[in-house]
Amino acid sequence: MTRKRTARPAAGRVAAEIRQARPFAQPDREMAVTLMRTSDVLHHAVESALRPWGVSPEQYNVLRILQGAGPQGLPTLEIADRMIARAPNVTRLLDKMVEKGLARRERSEDDRRVVRISATPDSSALLREMNAAVDDLLESRLGRISAKDLKHLTAQLDEVRARLTVPTAREAVAARTAREP
Repeated sequence: MTRKRTARPAAGRVAAEIRQARPFAQPDREMAVTLMRTSDVLHHAVESALRPWGVSPEQYNVLRILQGAGPQGLPTLEIADRMIARAPNVTRLLDKMVEKGLARRERSEDDRRVVRISATPDSSALLREMNAAVDDLLESRLGRISAKDLKHLTAQLDEVRARLTVPTAREAVAARTAREP
């Protein structure tokens, strides 16, 4: 008796990029790997665009956060909460930025335990240059995707992120506290 072979789905583009010989077992596995690979490719492209200034994508993210915060700056933990990617050692990242003259630290006069970080005047001018380089990168690489498709993709990614988000311990405590009467 001969067994009837069932056709396996063809490997997608990401499978070829990572030289995976067999197709993914499930579409959600392929989507997860595609999303991680896409994130890495985007991170590398932004990193390359920022290289002339000697600034990492994480430092660039912090500079954008500080620009939005204004001259009063933000406490370290607030910066960590606002970052695009979780940084395991925000203090070290900020130390490097202070050393480069991109940020400054000031202790709160009200509570000496609180340290506020703010952007320096030099970093504001630098950020304008870096924003232009990143904008050029994104426009040249993603500008051909229609606004409708970008909105649809963003909504889909929002849904994926909502389903995958694992709260930090601090977020879990805050959520419990908010639910308590």
